[in-house]
Order: sequence, then structure tokens, then C-alpha cells
Amino acid sequence: MTYFKIFIVFCFSQVIILNAGAQTINDYPQDKKTIEDGKALFTQNCSSCHSFTQRGIGPDLSGVTTELTKPALLRFIRNSQSVIEGGNPRGIKLLQEYKVPMPSFEALSNDQMGAILAYVNTYRTKDESATINKFGLAIKDPIPQRIKKSGLTLELEEITTANPSADKIPLARINQMRVLPGKKERSFIEDLRGKLYELKDRQLTEVMDISKQMPSFISVPGYATGFGSFAFHPNFYKNGLLYTIHSEKPRSAPSDFAYPDSIPVLIQCVLTEWKINDPKSGKFEGKSRELLRIDMPTVIHSMQEIVFNPLARPKDSDYGLLYLTLGDGGSAEAGFSFLCNTNTQIRASVLRIDPKGNNSKNGKYGIPAINPFASDNDDKTLGEVFARGFRNPNRVAWTPEGKMLISDIGLNSIEELNLIQAGADYGWPQREGTFFLNSKGKMNKVYALQPDESNFKFVYPLAQFDHDEGNAISGGYVYQGNIEQLKNKYIFGDVTTGRVFYIENEAITSEKPAEILEFDLLFKGVPSTFRDITASRRADLRFGLGANKQFYLFTKTDGKIWKVTGCKSL
Repeated sequence: MTYFKIFIVFCFSQVIILNAGAQTINDYPQDKKTIEDGKALFTQNCSSCHSFTQRGIGPDLSGVTTELTKPALLRFIRNSQSVIEGGNPRGIKLLQEYKVPMPSFEALSNDQMGAILAYVNTYRTKDESATINKFGLAIKDPIPQRIKKSGLTLELEEITTANPSADKIPLARINQMRVLPGKKERSFIEDLRGKLYELKDRQLTEVMDISKQMPSFISVPGYATGFGSFAFHPNFYKNGLLYTIHSEKPRSAPSDFAYPDSIPVLIQCVLTEWKINDPKSGKFEGKSRELLRIDMPTVIHSMQEIVFNPLARPKDSDYGLLYLTLGDGGSAEAGFSFLCNTNTQIRASVLRIDPKGNNSKNGKYGIPAINPFASDNDDKTLGEVFARGFRNPNRVAWTPEGKMLISDIGLNSIEELNLIQAGADYGWPQREGTFFLNSKGKMNKVYALQPDESNFKFVYPLAQFDHDEGNAISGGYVYQGNIEQLKNKYIFGDVTTGRVFYIENEAITSEKPAEILEFDLLFKGVPSTFRDITASRRADLRFGLGANKQFYLFTKTDGKIWKVTGCKSL
């Protein structure tokens, strides 16, 4: 999901399972200092997965301290897996529901755990009123058809292991791979904790560390917090322009897109341009210039990717324009859907800007005249917006024919792959996949589309799968390498389970949904799965393109990078 130290389902992802039927009201501290300390700890360690209004990666925690004893809650925080391994039946059931257990948090002191619970205890009442609605019965299994095996097996070769940037899982938060075109192509990969590496001769060499150059840089909390993405200008070897996005502490500097003070700011997202002194060097040094800064109300779904259209040439109107995928910042789940539900808001959108222009409100970047809302004569719409209606648009790709694809991570029900049209609305937070979502109430259920659906003009996914199959789509690319059986397949997968899927390039059309098929996997000749290889319920799978059209898969959990070397038919 959001899709972000791993707090896979932190503090409480299955706390409601421990003592079924327990209704003890425990004696928690009531003093202001303890509760404020607990709130700060909760925000730092738990808010990526939990709230008190909605289910997310973990359950809604409102009322949990009235349902369970304090000792039971503390046991779970200390070591959830030992509780589950002890055979607790509801624990096993919720592990199946949420797919991943949370890690042990024995490093937290008793006082810290107690403070967190004191804060949680201030939300003693579970609000059920929003579950009563006029939208009909919730759909228990949105997509009953299962993803079929394709009969194809990917052969994977281990290339290297990224340098650990922490001593706990995820060991290396390797997140994105890019190719720098030129006479000799170069491959780069970044770690969310701040470092940019060059992949050469099966070795990763650090070329830049933005965490040391940005005083307010942060890489926690949140699954995607930190150094999120990078993009080389298509004329990089001549102009030396490199672009990055990263996270900073709230209120580190004035935001270009703020909101009322009554709404919290938990993180700022920053887009930066770097002028590299020597683009051919193995070390990137130079000056930086901030282009854009955006406030977010939670630590999830912030800036996800920046990318230039790799097919655009100097005479094309799209050449040199930078795309930026921007999640809703958790605003919908936090009850602030008005921050992300129209094209008058920057969040939940894909932006297209001219980094060398200056006609934006802050004067630091340009708004291309060809953008769909740039010349609509409406002062309220944002000219930066290229398309909107995304919860967590995590990856962008183009087909060989120039079609733009974006994968969008859903909340509780549906994962999407979208075929992008300029100016289109993809539905979030009113829709999840091809289903109705009650954005003003509980969002953990989806419903059939309502009779007035045609009034809204939403665009539906090219392909989708529900949470019987996985929890968070991991976007990929159309294979264009030398393995014949893989050519013209858009290869992607699921972050959590590590399953690898594909759709045929010829099925990428707005006429009908594309069929998703699944690969089997061979690791150094041995059949296995990414969950087994990483020895983790959360594989944290990503995809990348390297030099010479090589196709890579890598996992944050263990930092290993795998190259696709072949494909076999069963």
C-alpha cells in the first residue's frame, strides 16, 4: 500500500486478535505530557500504517484499548510473530488478511510503549456510523477471477547486493534504477536513505549522497520517505542537469502548495535541480536549485517518481518536460479528501512542468502551454496538472508506441495499471479500480458503480487486481531486450508478495481490460519465490531497466539485485 526502517504493520497491525472478547478498560496515563510524547512516537513509528478513522496497511485502532488488556497489547508490540507462532487463531487469520506480520519492536522501552498506548487510549470509541450508507452492499470479493499462470518461467541471475544503509530490514532501500544514455550507457540506482549509486561491473559505487547536502532531509517515517527518485535531463552530458525528489521535516521552508493551519503538516516533498560540474565523472558534485515544495498531511503517498519521456526527441513538444507523480499524501484516508479530489489541488496528480521555464507562481519552473489545464481560462485549475485521480502513482513507463502507463497503489481493495490520457481523471478518492468508494465514510469497502456513474467521466484502469492476489502494485516496463519470449510484454508485480506478472503490449488499449498473467521464477536455476529468497513476508519488490536494455528486479528487504537472463516455457 504505501506503499516506505520497515513498519510493515507497526505497533498494532493485528492487536485486535490477541484476546478475543476481552473488554477490559485499562488504567492508562492521562497526563498531557505522556499523551503528547505518545503522539510523537505514534507519528514517527505507527502512522504509516494506522489511523483512528480508516483501515490502511493495518487496522483502524480506535477503541482497541477497550477491547484488549494492556499486557496483551504490550506483548504484541514487543514481538508479534511469537504471539502468532504461539497459535493464536485470530492472529493467524489477520496475518492472512494483511499478508505481512510486523517486526519485533523490543528496542522500544516500556515507557515508550506505554506512552504510545496512552495516546491510542484517547481514541476509545470506534465510530461505526460511517459504515451505514446508501450505496448498497459492499463487495466482498471485487475480482473473483484469479490471475492465471502463464506457463512461462523467468530465469534470474544474482548480480550484486547493495551496500546496507541500515542494520535492520530493509537493509538497503534501493528504490529506482535509471539508464543514462550516451555513447556508453550507464546505469544508476538510488537508496531512499539518500545515496545514488552507479552499477558497473556488478559493483555499486556511490556517486552522490543528497542526505549530506540537505540539512532537513529525512528518510523516516514512511515506506517512501527519503530520496524518492531521480532523472537525468535528456541533454545531461551537455547541460549537466540532474533532478531529484526528497523528503524534509515539516515547515523546513515555506511551501509552494500549503493549506489551512488547522490541518497538520507531517512532511514536505521537495523537487531539486542539480547542476553537475562534470557529467562524465564518477562523482557528481555541483550546485542545487529548489524548484518546488509541497506540504503533506501524513507521511504516506508523497512524491513518487520524476521522469522525462524517453521517446521524445529535441523537436518534439514533450522534449525536456519533466513528469512528476504525486500521491494524495494520505489526505483522503485522514479525512481531508478536499486536498486531493479536484484539478484545483496539486495532490493525487501527475504533473508536467518545464524545469527551465519560469511562468509558475513561484517563478522557479515553467508550465507548458500544451498542458491540458494551462489555457483553460479557469484561474482555479492548476496548469501543472497533466492527469489526476491517483492515490499513490508509483511508477511511469512508456510503450514502444509512446503510450504512457502509470501503476497506482490502492487502499484496501484494488491495484491499478492505468493508460494515461492528458487531462483525464482516474477517480481517486471516489473510485478504486472499477468500483465505487465512499470517500466521505469508511474506505475499507468498495461497492458497485452507482446508476449515475456516466456523469463523472472517470477513466478506468487498463488492468487491475484485488487484494486476494497482492497488496501493492509494483510498476515495471515493456521488455525490449534480446529474450524473444519476453519481447513486448509489460512486466510488473506486487511489492509485498513479490509475485511477477505481465500483460501483452498489444493488449494496452482503452477498448477493453488487459489480461494479467503470472510468471514462475528460477533463482540461479532453482524454482522459488521472492518471499522465500528474502525470508520475509514482505519482499519489497521493484523493477528497473539497465544499460543495453537489460531488465532487473531488486528487493529492499535484502538489497539484492537480480537480472533477467532467460525465459523458459513449461
